[in-house]
Amino acid sequence: MLGVPKNADGKAIKDAFRKLALQYHPDRNKEPGAEERFKEIAEAYAVLSDPKKRSEYDARGFEAVAGFSREDLFGGIDFEDLFGGLNFDFGPGGGLFDHFFHRRQAGPVRGSNIEVELTIPLERVVSGGEEKVRLPYQTACSACHGSGAAAGTQPRACSACNGTGQQTTRRRETRDKSNVLIQQISICPACLGRGSVIDKPCPSCGGTGKTEREEILSVKIPVGVEEGMALRIPGRGMPSREQGGQPGDLFVVVRSAPDPRFERDGADLWRSETIAVADAVLGTKLKVPTLDHPAEVTIPPGTQHDTVLRVRGKGLPAFGGSQHGDLFLRIRVHIPEHLSSEERGLYQKLRDLAGERSSSWWHL
Repeated sequence: MLGVPKNADGKAIKDAFRKLALQYHPDRNKEPGAEERFKEIAEAYAVLSDPKKRSEYDARGFEAVAGFSREDLFGGIDFEDLFGGLNFDFGPGGGLFDHFFHRRQAGPVRGSNIEVELTIPLERVVSGGEEKVRLPYQTACSACHGSGAAAGTQPRACSACNGTGQQTTRRRETRDKSNVLIQQISICPACLGRGSVIDKPCPSCGGTGKTEREEILSVKIPVGVEEGMALRIPGRGMPSREQGGQPGDLFVVVRSAPDPRFERDGADLWRSETIAVADAVLGTKLKVPTLDHPAEVTIPPGTQHDTVLRVRGKGLPAFGGSQHGDLFLRIRVHIPEHLSSEERGLYQKLRDLAGERSSSWWHL
């Protein structure tokens, strides 16, 4: 599961787990199946990192660990130490662990999580740092205190459904010589399921009882943040529906802003450069932009259309490490569409020379 040999030492197991866990952790990977893959990776590490569990597994396979509880597997692992303080919820006491392994904690239900997208320039991926996130949320209208009714009035119980928000219709049918009572429950059309009617809506909220507000949060962007990575901010999600319940979390999904200079591919950057036919034949030097200083790139003689050249280390920093991606240049050779008479004559002469050279080889 971790892709390590049977005789791998503790460091190799730890490195393999860290790499795969960062790749598949649902805070970062929103692809289908990523969560299940992460659970399998975590379980494999829990077994292989413990000498006793590993010995039993080597001797009897999956049967040796089939009866282990989640606490037995993960209780002795310091996930915070493994991931160097990254803002991911790995530990056995955290909400994400409970979500993975369906362990219901006692107490009121937590509020729902909120997910927002944040678009950042490539320069922020390089440097990391603070970014502002606008978080819209609803709060009770201060004018009507959440009732939705204008000042001095109150919602009244819906007479069509007696305040239930539902309407029930019953009818009898004969089926197989038996009388059957069929009962159908539907939303009350008069109050739209609210159970109450507002005769004079609050002018401040239009009768909804809620107003939209916006909060601006500061989010720390790690160096090398990956495309689509979800940064978790604990406790900034929706409030719990139950008294005393904890709020949910806010997940900020990071996207790279379009850049006219580059296309992002993980930690690598791609760029197209167009050169003249003569430069492709004879070679030349180009100055190309990077995310810090322009770089001089040598175009070798005989470069063909769609050739890809690599400029090492001029991509984005890799998340969680000291390495950098590369800058890839796709070379496009421009074929002139309009020629002067002098240029046409020179191209004709080149074609004649190429034909003579080909003919001389044919007669050898």
